[in-house]
Amino acid sequence: MKNMKVIIAFVLVAVVGAAVAGGAVWYMSKGGEEHAEESKDVKKKPKKEEKKSELPPKYLTVDKVVVMLRHEPSDNVTHYLSADLVVATDAKREKETKENLPMLRSVAVKTLSNLPMASARVMTIDQFAAELNKAFDHEFEQEGREKPFDEIMIGKLIVE
Repeated sequence: MKNMKVIIAFVLVAVVGAAVAGGAVWYMSKGGEEHAEESKDVKKKPKKEEKKSELPPKYLTVDKVVVMLRHEPSDNVTHYLSADLVVATDAKREKETKENLPMLRSVAVKTLSNLPMASARVMTIDQFAAELNKAFDHEFEQEGREKPFDEIMIGKLIVE
């Protein structure tokens, strides 16, 4: 009888221990799945970014955009602005962007020549680029077309 109680006690301890171990394994695997899903999401995001980066950006230039700046009535000196523009696009849209370079030059000339010297003198490179990008967005929107490039950057700028 005494041996039977000892055997039953060992069996109960083994069953309880197995239940606790099973619960721990289940809990860890469930938490592990959530963690695995999070890590899968994290892994998926860089893959999308990698796909974007698989296509290296293409940079096209619009050299020597020279305009005469508007001057104040009291100013007798003529002021000029010279800029080299850099057009950022991708390989898929490179051909279409190249075909639009003359139009891009025209919009840049129109936009920059409307700047008064007083404003151009104090503007930063980023402000010039923002003005040009706004003008290009407007131009393509008016034509009902999608821009074949991402942005216009300033490669060189001289205000004299």
